[in-house]
Amino acid sequence: MITIYDVLRRPLVTEKSNYQTGKLRQYSFEVASEATRTLVKDAVETLFDVKVTRVNIMNTAGKRSRRRNRRLMIRAAGFKKAIVTLAEGSTLDFLEGVK
Repeated sequence: MITIYDVLRRPLVTEKSNYQTGKLRQYSFEVASEATRTLVKDAVETLFDVKVTRVNIMNTAGKRSRRRNRRLMIRAAGFKKAIVTLAEGSTLDFLEGVK
């Protein structure tokens, strides 16, 4: 059984996620592989005390471009990603830049 504290692994901070945070009120998280939309929604609403309007979940593939030496190709593990859209006026303060 997975609890709401095990659902969210870490926030994903990239250039695209910074744009989504600023303009679209969307936040990206790496989530547990067993997580569902309702579990992610409940976890974000409970932990951050905000209203979630939409949750999109996708499985990202692992990358093959890592090399340890010339002959051996290493495949990084894939992970599950959730993009959470918040209601109008809601923000997550810990992911905001310097104000």
